[in-house]
Amino acid sequence: MLRTWPLVLLLALFAHPRLHAAVHLPAVLSDNAVLQADAPIPIWGTADVGEQITVTLNDQHQTATTGADGRWRVTMAALKAGSPCVLTVAGTTSITLKNLLVGEVWVGSGQSNMEFALKNANHAAQEIAGATFPSIRLFSVAKKTADEPLADCSGHWVECSPETVPGFSAVAYFFGRELHQTLGVPVGLIHTSWGGTPAEAWTSHEALSATDDLKEFFTAWDKSVADFPKVQAKYAKDLAAWTKADAEAKAAGTPEPKPLRAPTLAESHKPTVLYNGMIAPLLPYAIRGAIWYQGESNAGQPLKYRTLLPAMIQDWRTAWGQGEFPFYIVQLANFMARKPDPSESSWAALREAQYLTSVQVKNSGLATIIDIGQGENIHPTNKQDVGHRLALNALALTYSKAIEYSGPIFHQLSVEGAKAVLAFTHVGKGLASRGGGALTGFSVCGADKHFVWAEAAIVGDTVVVTAASVTKPEAVRYAWADNPECSLINQDGLPAVPFRTDIP
Repeated sequence: MLRTWPLVLLLALFAHPRLHAAVHLPAVLSDNAVLQADAPIPIWGTADVGEQITVTLNDQHQTATTGADGRWRVTMAALKAGSPCVLTVAGTTSITLKNLLVGEVWVGSGQSNMEFALKNANHAAQEIAGATFPSIRLFSVAKKTADEPLADCSGHWVECSPETVPGFSAVAYFFGRELHQTLGVPVGLIHTSWGGTPAEAWTSHEALSATDDLKEFFTAWDKSVADFPKVQAKYAKDLAAWTKADAEAKAAGTPEPKPLRAPTLAESHKPTVLYNGMIAPLLPYAIRGAIWYQGESNAGQPLKYRTLLPAMIQDWRTAWGQGEFPFYIVQLANFMARKPDPSESSWAALREAQYLTSVQVKNSGLATIIDIGQGENIHPTNKQDVGHRLALNALALTYSKAIEYSGPIFHQLSVEGAKAVLAFTHVGKGLASRGGGALTGFSVCGADKHFVWAEAAIVGDTVVVTAASVTKPEAVRYAWADNPECSLINQDGLPAVPFRTDIP
C-alpha cells in the first residue's frame, strides 16, 4: 500500500534533512596536529544549538554548551612539549583526533617568496630526500578570498616526509627544521601565503579603517574597480595596434614588438580579503609566533608601509588574543639591475620600513638577506639561509639562546673633519668584509645632498667613510639601492642591515 505523507511533514523533512548537526571541528584541529606547548589550548567548533559538548585531552575534561550561533569553545590547560596526546570531542556525535603532539607552533605568511616551494629551492632533491621528520607537522591553508571573516578553511595536518614536503613553503620548512633540531621538540608549521599579494589584503577591515592613512586602501581599490572597464578598452585598442605591428614585423623579417600584458584586477589584492579567508579561520589556534616574508607588492608605497606593517602585526595579535607573540620579518632581498651611481630606491625604502617595524614593534625581529638575492630573479632560490636567519631570531629572542642573530646595525654617526665615522650594534666578534676585499656599498653626501660613492674602511668596531669630493660629510647611506653591491658583515657571517643616516 502506497503511504501518503502529509504535505507539512514532507516540507519539514526537506527543510531539515537531519535532525541533529554533527559535532564539527575546524580544519586546523585535525589528526597529526601540533598543539602549542606551555600555553592554554583553545578547542572550538560547532554543533546543535544548546548541545552539551565534552572535550577530553589526555586526563583533562572540559564541557561547554553550544550557543545560539551553533558555536562552542573550551580552553584546556597547558601541556609540556613532547607530550603525545589524544583529543576527543563528544556531543550527540563524537570526534577523536589521533597522533597529536605538543610542541612549538609557528605561522608562516606573506607572498610568493614565502609560498616558494621546497621543490624549487637550492639542492631540492637532496633536501627532500632528507626530510623525514615525523615530529615536524605541516599545515597548508588553501587559497581563499572572502569579504567577511570565515570560520574555517581547507587544509589538514601531515607528518613531514619526502612525500609531503616538496610543495610546502621552503622558508617555513627550513625555519621549522632548525627549531626542531636545536630545541629537540615537535614543531608545527602553518603555511598561509599567496604570491603577489599586498599586506593590506592580510589586514582586517577594522585595523585598516582605524587609521586615516590606511583607509585610503579602500578608496584606491574602489577606484581601480571603477576604472577597470576603461583600462580594458585601452588594452583592446593597444592590442589591435600591436597585432598589426607584429604581423608587419614578421613579414619584413624585423624584430617583433614587445608583447603586451593583459590588465588584471586580482581579487587577492583587495584589502582585507586574505585576512578574512586565510587568517581568521585559524583563530584562536594557539601559536608561539609568526614569520613574514612579504613587501615586494608594497614597494611602491614604502612610507605607507611604515604604518601598514605595524598595524597588521597588532591586528593579528589582537585577533589571536595571545598577547604580543613573536613576529619575525624577512627583509627584501637584492633585486633588479644595478645602477652605476647612487640614487633613490623604493625597494631600499621598503627595507627601511621593515627594519623600523622590527625596532618599533615590541617582540619583533628582522632577517636581513641583502646578500643572497639574485638580481635577475625576484624569487631567489637560496631559501636555506632565509630560514636559518629567521631561526636565529627565534632562537635568540624567543628561546633565549646565547647566539648572535643579526648582522651589524647602524647606531651612530660622528663627523671628524672629512671623515664620517659609523658605529654599530651587533658587531659580535668584530666587523669584516665578505670575501676579505675592500668594503663596498657606502655613499656619502655634503650640504648639497648629492650622494657619491665613498671609500670605507674598518677601524676597530667602526667604519670610516670618505670621498674626495665631500669635505664636510652630512649623511651616509649603505646598501641603498634595489640591488646594491655591499659587503659589510660581522664575523658570524651575517650581513649589515641597509641604512641611511638621513632617514626622514
